[in-house]
Amino acid sequence: MSHVFVADLWREERLRPWQQGTFKLSADPRFEEKVTDIVGLYMDPPEGAVVLCVDEKSQVQALDRTQPLLPMTFDKQEKRTHDYVRHGTTTLFAALDMGTGEVTASCHRQHRAVEFLSFLDTVEDKYRDRETHVVLDNFSTHSTAAVKEWLAEHPNFHFHFTPVSGSFMNQVETWFGVITKQAIRRGTFKSVAHLIRRINDYIANWNSDCKPFMWTADAASILAKVKFVESQVRAITGH
Repeated sequence: MSHVFVADLWREERLRPWQQGTFKLSADPRFEEKVTDIVGLYMDPPEGAVVLCVDEKSQVQALDRTQPLLPMTFDKQEKRTHDYVRHGTTTLFAALDMGTGEVTASCHRQHRAVEFLSFLDTVEDKYRDRETHVVLDNFSTHSTAAVKEWLAEHPNFHFHFTPVSGSFMNQVETWFGVITKQAIRRGTFKSVAHLIRRINDYIANWNSDCKPFMWTADAASILAKVKFVESQVRAITGH
């Protein structure tokens, strides 16, 4: 058959064999339980409670291009040099309020348990005395003895861990993607302080007109998709 026939068939059936997708099956024995718990918080939160999605974006680089960026014009794409000077990094801690879309954030030099606890204190100051449910991943600093002690001293805070390899459940990851695209990835920064100012300015602007993300996938549909992928893997591997 001719290449024209093949090309027409691809277009008609919307086939794109040059593209590849990715997948990751969680090995968490409590996967179903955690998915059901977190989706329940998103779609039917406890009355009067605050639901926060918390995580840290580590190693945010302050990159300075060796030559000025050439902006996009009517007939030419934006251009930037492939080489750069790396002035350092910062870690962005963020808590996304699922009810309002407001972001509470702070930047730190590292992302150890001590910085995480400092950020928790910032969040607690803002939502003091309110029942607060926190969705976060399984990073080791989120479950140290010091963090467990902090939780014991703040009984109004409740942690809900995403499944292992299930960071898609944490909606602050969506917000990290937005700030990366709009304020960080294409930026040119003369110092880490310059980068932090840009981040803080972006967050202030975001919060001035914030809107919450709407979670629409129920737990049953998520678990059904996972089981479908599992069946495909078994069919190919035989186990």
